Amino acid sequence: MDIIGQFPLFYFPEYGTAWMMGMTGTIHILASHTSVGAAMLFAYLSYKAYKEDRTDLYPYMKKYGMFLLIFSYVIGSITGPGIWYTATAASPRGISALIHNFVWVWATEWVFFVFEVIGVFVLVYFIDKIDKKTHLKLTFSFAMASVGTLALIIGIISFMMWPGTQAYYTTGSASDAFFGTNTFPHMFLRLGFMIMLSGVIGLLISSAMKKENIELSRELTRKMGYVSMLGGFLVLFFFMWYMGTLPDNAHAVFNITKASVIQSRIILTVVFSIYFLIAILKPQFISTPLAGIMIFVILIGGIWPGEKLRESMRKPYVAGQYIYSNQIISRDVPGKGIKSELPIIAQKGLLQVNPFIPENLKVITEENKHEAGKLLARMACSNCHSLEKTGKYRPLKDRLAGMDKEAIKSILYAIGAGGMPYMPTLKLPENETDAIAQYLASMKY
Repeated sequence: MDIIGQFPLFYFPEYGTAWMMGMTGTIHILASHTSVGAAMLFAYLSYKAYKEDRTDLYPYMKKYGMFLLIFSYVIGSITGPGIWYTATAASPRGISALIHNFVWVWATEWVFFVFEVIGVFVLVYFIDKIDKKTHLKLTFSFAMASVGTLALIIGIISFMMWPGTQAYYTTGSASDAFFGTNTFPHMFLRLGFMIMLSGVIGLLISSAMKKENIELSRELTRKMGYVSMLGGFLVLFFFMWYMGTLPDNAHAVFNITKASVIQSRIILTVVFSIYFLIAILKPQFISTPLAGIMIFVILIGGIWPGEKLRESMRKPYVAGQYIYSNQIISRDVPGKGIKSELPIIAQKGLLQVNPFIPENLKVITEENKHEAGKLLARMACSNCHSLEKTGKYRPLKDRLAGMDKEAIKSILYAIGAGGMPYMPTLKLPENETDAIAQYLASMKY
């Protein structure tokens, strides 16, 4: 019997499988992006302190560094492994593809990360115990390690959206996977956001210094306003470049949601532009509660929708444009010795080729048809959609409301024929298509 290399199904009711990884990742991104942005900001402040003999800047850097230790390196170190756990459960073949393509890139990134962790402790705890020139060198080393970490990770997650070059499929080489049309615009887009985020966090720290030194607090608030404004401009500039490098399926998803996305981005841009201008022109108005609220706003209104959009635009793939979100290999990759699984699934069906199917469901009968349809729907759909009537994220209830079994079957046929570029082209045998349609129709969305 033909068997494909599937893993046991991980299913998270109500929210859908992949969103567990997305929620963990959003928190991690806020922490990690703050770290890289702060590293570049530290290099700037350290250089200014050294060249201008500004010893008054060191207490600010120490406070910022303590915040960084707790916020970025504690929370980031918890959510980082959390991404591995949730991603391995939700998308084991996606993670496998990344490891098999980039194992040495990831190993190198860990070297940079260890340097970062040691570096931030040294910078915080030895800031007033070493001479300014040595501190400056350490700060620049810390910044370069942080940017190096970013560059390596960006190459990996850009591959998740779009392989480096078409040559990758025939060579299977890490360099062809890493260096793509999408990699550098993605990296500069994130760098701009990290610079902006470092300024947003910096406003929180500077606003908390009013009681100690009100003039320094206002000076640093202005500087953080300029830093944030610069970062925001870079985000807008490189976002346009980034969008021009995306594959057709990404644009197909974006075109569906672009009205609401553009509207929300405009609102967010206006709100934060006003906030940064207030910091520059009227720094005394920036209070610690306001700065804290704006960090929360950028998490909920900026990072979460942005990451949701990026994850959505990658669909129907989870990695390299050859592994579907439902873990099925969709094309040949000769350079990796990988064969498409779509022909064998179309011939035999998912229930026959997946090694983890219970024996009583391998053959569909009238008695087990509902249960088989339920399992097939989870296997084929749950990595992107929540299936329940009360589903929260990308729920099928919004797509199938009021449809009967035959209407749902017509949609499944269209998907199998490749009629929807953002959906997996998954053609199933008639009995499995019928079982899925019957189960979904029975939900009475």
